[in-house]
Amino acid sequence: MKNLEIGIIGGAGYTAGELIRLLLNHPETNINFVYSTSNAGNKVYKVHQDLIGDTEISFTNEINTEVDVLFLCLGHGNSTAFLAKNSFSSTTKIIDLSNDFRLTADKNFEGKEFVYGLPELDKEGIKAAKYIANPGCFATALQLAILPLAANGLLQNDVHINAVTGATGAGTSLSETTHFTWRDNNFSHYKAFNHQHLGEINQTIHQLQADFKSEINFVPNRGNFSRGIFATTYTKFNGSIEAATKMYKEYYKDAAFTFVSDVDIHMKQVVNTNKCLIHLAKHNNKLLITSTIDNLLKGASGQAIQNMNLMYGFEETLGLNLKANYF
Repeated sequence: MKNLEIGIIGGAGYTAGELIRLLLNHPETNINFVYSTSNAGNKVYKVHQDLIGDTEISFTNEINTEVDVLFLCLGHGNSTAFLAKNSFSSTTKIIDLSNDFRLTADKNFEGKEFVYGLPELDKEGIKAAKYIANPGCFATALQLAILPLAANGLLQNDVHINAVTGATGAGTSLSETTHFTWRDNNFSHYKAFNHQHLGEINQTIHQLQADFKSEINFVPNRGNFSRGIFATTYTKFNGSIEAATKMYKEYYKDAAFTFVSDVDIHMKQVVNTNKCLIHLAKHNNKLLITSTIDNLLKGASGQAIQNMNLMYGFEETLGLNLKANYF
């Protein structure tokens, strides 16, 4: 069987750079084109400088509509505009990394039905899908922290979340809060209680636990590091820590990349990997759930590859056996 021919739209951003790196080393794929109008004609490694020596591919402003898989690495709101203007083969599968199709109200677009691509939630649905809405980075880390509780109908009170993300979560475009002089030795919160990823988180929780009527109180923070997400979540829980641990390990027993740790976790364990690590602790009547991921991999490009593997019946971990940047 020939390798899958891959097209990438929006090739200059962080998620596209990681996607290219992964696909160059995936045994079942060939990058057919990397589309970027602003960089057309330039070598990919001129923008993604870690790829020097790995590829001679150049960015292009031309599109091959016959590729097997199309990855959309566009800014939020731009995927719908792009697909409205460009038609692809009926056999082309699409994986979108923006938030355009994640919510139920937005999942149907011009005859295409997008499936929410969180493997720990709906692996069978992803396997049968032709179009995937890749989850958000915060949404991935936070959902994986509470899926087992929702699946067992145990979210009966408010959920409180404090999470910090690295500078790459803001993308490549500079703003006041992404400049080095602002970010270095600094820390701040933003979009408290109204972050855009709350929509997909609440949607998933209600899918698993229809009677959930409490609030998810989420405070996101900007960290002074490049990549990674570290989240602490707590809610009331009447069971023992032993019961909680058993429930979480049972829920994730077949998960390829999500693991429940018996000891405290930290972010360096997952940076540069597609893993999510989870740790549980009981404090009086509260269950504290710590979760951590790499925002560019399990939170974006790695999960997109994981979804592609599921869609084509490949080993779920294919091309994703990555070592953490631990030291």
